[in-house]
Amino acid sequence: MRTRLLPLLTVLLAAVLLALGIPLAGSLAAARQQQVVVDRIDDTARFAALAQFVTDGPSGSRRTTVDERRETLRRELDSYYGVYGIRAGVFYRNGSAMANAPGDWFVPPTGEVRQAFDEALLSRRSHDPPQAWPWQRSRLVVASPVIRDGDVVAVVVTDSPTGQLRSRILRGWLLIGAGEIAAMLLAVGAALRLTGWVLRPVRVLDATTHDIATGRLKSRVAAAGGPPELRRLARSFNEMADNVEAVLEQQRAFVADASHQLRNPLSALLLRIELLALELPEDNAEIASVRTEGKRLAQVLDDLLDLALAEHAEADLQLADIGALTEERVAAWAPAARSRGVHLTGDCPPTTAWADPIALSSALDALIDNAVKFTPEDGTVEVTVSTDGDVSTVVVTDTGPGLTDEELTRVGDRFWRSGRHQNVKGSGLGLSISRALLAAGGGSIDYAHHEPQGLRVTVTVPRYGRGPEDPAAAS
Repeated sequence: MRTRLLPLLTVLLAAVLLALGIPLAGSLAAARQQQVVVDRIDDTARFAALAQFVTDGPSGSRRTTVDERRETLRRELDSYYGVYGIRAGVFYRNGSAMANAPGDWFVPPTGEVRQAFDEALLSRRSHDPPQAWPWQRSRLVVASPVIRDGDVVAVVVTDSPTGQLRSRILRGWLLIGAGEIAAMLLAVGAALRLTGWVLRPVRVLDATTHDIATGRLKSRVAAAGGPPELRRLARSFNEMADNVEAVLEQQRAFVADASHQLRNPLSALLLRIELLALELPEDNAEIASVRTEGKRLAQVLDDLLDLALAEHAEADLQLADIGALTEERVAAWAPAARSRGVHLTGDCPPTTAWADPIALSSALDALIDNAVKFTPEDGTVEVTVSTDGDVSTVVVTDTGPGLTDEELTRVGDRFWRSGRHQNVKGSGLGLSISRALLAAGGGSIDYAHHEPQGLRVTVTVPRYGRGPEDPAAAS
């Protein structure tokens, strides 16, 4: 869930930061340019003050004064251009130069400089130039009128390069970007902690649900962290698990008590049948049928009691050599297989796993018994032990009639038997008992087709548990 929730939060945070960062970057660029424009306006105002009384006049002392002022203005413009690299000039209304720097710079007939010059002739400062962006090579043109006696007698024009301005804007953007990246990293870290805090109870609930589904009904959720809603959910889940465990316990107790209580009168009934058989001919078919059905009923009661005990008892998990254990069960069933003309083979290398040896032995007995029982004469039953990652497997295959796809979905259900095998001895509880015994220790049984024919049964047990001898537990 975190892998889905975290990208969503990251995208939302990125969208918020971009929504804040883009306007901030635009405002920064506008502020940087406005600062430069204000400086240029101050410069043009200063030059306009110098040029205000520089006019052509009669010869004499007045002419000398005008020339001195024009020379002072020219020196100021030259110094300004030399220091800042900004072209500047004072131009009469007809476009001729009063003073300019560099000397070959004039007002062109078209362009931004001409537009600013024409606006200043109307006795107002030129409009702010267009925004300069770091990827554009543009210039800033500012023009101010020189007014004398209420009339515009000349115009001061500055034409500034934008290299330094664009560099300052770019540096500001880099700072904003660095700040956004830092904020993003901080937000992602906070989101990680937040999602971990929110999802930790969900993971615990998921693990506990899996434990209960696999038969560990004592598992409960510790409602100690997370949002209040999840803590309430954990408490409700524990109450539900308590109720389910109580109902199952009542069901198991009923089955065990019923099996036990029925066993005594059934034993007495079978004894009376045996006594009655002594008074009748030995080949009496009715007595033989009653005796067979009575023994079958007794076997069903024993299996029900075993199933109730298997579902109730805790598994005695320990590190066991399932290769040696499987090889022992194969050897034990070899005489029965030979008596039926079935070839029983085993490939059981030494393999350790975390299992209850008694439960695993009982499950293997049931599986090998079924395989031998349903395999025809000259057929083959193979038992193979192997490891696959964190689990060890015991695979039992046979060359019997196998099961259909529909039957595979029901095999292992209580009292279920294939309609083709109703005449074969059994109660239909053996595989259910095996599944319950293995599930108590974290194992499982899977059924599949065996090619070209037959059934393939796979017993899976974990290689690592939580006991004191388990290396995973020690780590």
